[in-house]
Amino acid sequence: HIAAQRAVEVKRARVLLADDHRIVAEGLKRLLEPEFDLVGVVEDGRALLSAARELRPDVIVSDITMPELNGVEALEEMKRHDPGVRVVFLTMHHNVAYARQAMEAGALGYVLKHSAADELLLAVRAAAAGKTFVTPAIAGELLQAMRSGDAADEDPVRKLTLRQREILRLLVEGHSAKSIAARLDISPRTVEFHKYSMMETLGISSNAELIRFALESGVNEI
Repeated sequence: HIAAQRAVEVKRARVLLADDHRIVAEGLKRLLEPEFDLVGVVEDGRALLSAARELRPDVIVSDITMPELNGVEALEEMKRHDPGVRVVFLTMHHNVAYARQAMEAGALGYVLKHSAADELLLAVRAAAAGKTFVTPAIAGELLQAMRSGDAADEDPVRKLTLRQREILRLLVEGHSAKSIAARLDISPRTVEFHKYSMMETLGISSNAELIRFALESGVNEI
């Protein structure tokens, strides 16, 4: 009996949680802990990258909207170093564009926060087994969007690199090139280079237009 119990314990998936709302994170911990080993809780995208490298969880449960790097950008970065990383996104965004971006980045799950009590455990179990789970609320619409293939090609944000989106978000928050350079550990000249590259890519000719584009496209909110 003890040996059987230990065998069950060994099979518990190790889960890393990323959410910048502490009250939400506490609720998710209570939901996950009876079935999974919660190996850590982080509050922003950069901390998620570090924790994922250090803790090597079986499944990551992450919000999309987070400080530093958003969840999708963090996933894109993690995939470069660990193509097998398994991420379930838990988000308030009832938006197929967000879901599509998440799934195309390599997520295995997409669950809406208001459905977490019913769906999160299902999604984590699926991800631990290498399978995909998308909340039924948007699954049909998402499948249709991914089949059509048009929306992604029209989205100018997708033309920007991970680093460019990061710099653009900090510009919107009011940071100077010098401040951004210090924060990202790059030179101010590199920040300016990325800024002008973005303008060229987007067909924009001024800082004000660049900021307006960021606000209208939601780059700073993703």
